[in-house]
Amino acid sequence: MCNLYSMTSSRDEVRRWMGVADNRTTNFKPMTAIFPGFDAPVIRQAKDGARELVVMSWGFVLLQEGKAPKRVTNVRDDTILTSSFWKSSFAERRCLVPASSYCEPKGEKPAVWHWFALKGSGERPLFAFPGIWRNYTGPMKKDGNNISLDVYAFMTTGPNELTASINPERMPVLLTRAEDFETWLNGSAKDAFALARRLPAEFMRIVQSGSERKDIFIA
Repeated sequence: MCNLYSMTSSRDEVRRWMGVADNRTTNFKPMTAIFPGFDAPVIRQAKDGARELVVMSWGFVLLQEGKAPKRVTNVRDDTILTSSFWKSSFAERRCLVPASSYCEPKGEKPAVWHWFALKGSGERPLFAFPGIWRNYTGPMKKDGNNISLDVYAFMTTGPNELTASINPERMPVLLTRAEDFETWLNGSAKDAFALARRLPAEFMRIVQSGSERKDIFIA
């Protein structure tokens, strides 16, 4: 499970890497810590077929009777095809979520937070989470007024050996190749789902660990 990640590359770096035209790219600033409910950049297919880079809110919204709505940030690969909460978005509204690292805690009181990134040239090479999105209209607080916003979530799978050393349950799916970006956005449901696999541990590294808040937010 991933409930914290970073996206520290610039607007122009992301749009060039993802093949998005300048006039299809919303302005945003690099973010060292992205939590559920934060607004962050997402690449999706526009109605005319071109890619566009927009800002959405992280986490689908799950209504709970008698309680405040809950954010659901990750979609499991073993439920995305069957759950009514996810499957229509997977079939109709796939997106790519650019990132430079993701974070998993280990232990409690205090937890030690570990940031995972790709190996390669540069401090933290870009990758993308395969995501889905939808428009949500409804309250964000218990008995609150209805609002309308675009929300996104991204897919998790079983962990590789590196991630399992910190979180033995899940890790996000990471995409690194242009052909996989295209398949996720425009391929068939069968071909897109085939991308739901763990990235081998030899392509990754832990780049930062710490238990203090100042350690968590400098990723």
